[in-house]
Amino acid sequence: MIDHTGISVADFDRARVFYDKAFAPLGASLLMMVPTQHTGGVKVGGYGRERPVFWLHEAEPGPGRHYAFTARSRAEVDAFHAAALAAGGKDNGKPGLRPHYHPSYYGAFVFDPDGNNIEAVCHAPE
Repeated sequence: MIDHTGISVADFDRARVFYDKAFAPLGASLLMMVPTQHTGGVKVGGYGRERPVFWLHEAEPGPGRHYAFTARSRAEVDAFHAAALAAGGKDNGKPGLRPHYHPSYYGAFVFDPDGNNIEAVCHAPE
């Protein structure tokens, strides 16, 4: 189980624009910015629906990572993919069924501006 996670981003403001748009279809938004007096002057912000669970930390990113975010419907997966591409992401797997995971696995994959592979996935049967 994951309580929360985060990634490093080279340009926080560019990443924020991307994630604001990519997460909107999932009902998630930037919920908190940590005051810079607690971060040594570095921008740190948390995204979520009810509480921050995905954090951006302005620093030189390392190798790309993979993060999957729960979508409540297949339509949300489709909207996430379209929004992420419109925000400057690069396609890494169009929305669709991935039956090699399980019969109802419906996901879409996008590389963010720092090369992280982000995914929205719905496990519902329809």
